[in-house]
Amino acid sequence: MATVMNSDAIPATADPAPAGRVVRHAGIDRLFHWLTATSVLTLMATGILPQLGVKWNWVVVHWGVGCVLIVLVVFHILRSLIWQRFRTMWFSGEEIVRKTVGKYTLAQKLMHLAMTMMILGATITGGTMLAKMDTPLWKRDPYIFAQQTWGTIYIIHGLAALLAVTLVMVHVYFSILPENRMYLRAMVKGWITRQELLRHHEAHVRKSAK
Repeated sequence: MATVMNSDAIPATADPAPAGRVVRHAGIDRLFHWLTATSVLTLMATGILPQLGVKWNWVVVHWGVGCVLIVLVVFHILRSLIWQRFRTMWFSGEEIVRKTVGKYTLAQKLMHLAMTMMILGATITGGTMLAKMDTPLWKRDPYIFAQQTWGTIYIIHGLAALLAVTLVMVHVYFSILPENRMYLRAMVKGWITRQELLRHHEAHVRKSAK
């Protein structure tokens, strides 16, 4: 029986890959990725469509999906801090100076950092803006902050929305490049081949072998 090497210390029995392939993303992480992507795209659509004159009750959908995104963000933070290796997404001196590659490339880590800042900016300000809406769970209170503070919150939220459009375009573009197709496949099916791991992530292989 061929041994399955795991690229992030995930037990092979938890999400097994076929022989000769390496588990890169567990099923729960892939589910989180696609739920987050769906939430962000929905929020972008419900924010843009009213500006294009498409009439519907977009506000309810927008704040409802926004609440879903907040839950996903909290889940991801807890999972990253408790059950995963948080340092795999951080920058090390070795990869910057020697240009080595761990589980994630420097470009992937930079994209993750940008996405993190965008989503945190959007969810924190969006969650705060819910105070100005009547929902089944609470009554609106627009006076919780001063008018100047509300203005700052709206500016940050708008900037996060603009950044989201840019990051989504960049993310999709680089995901479909031929040299990056293995990462797209890994986010769909969970695995990369052993040859792809050895060719592109030699530093991670050495570290895992110690």
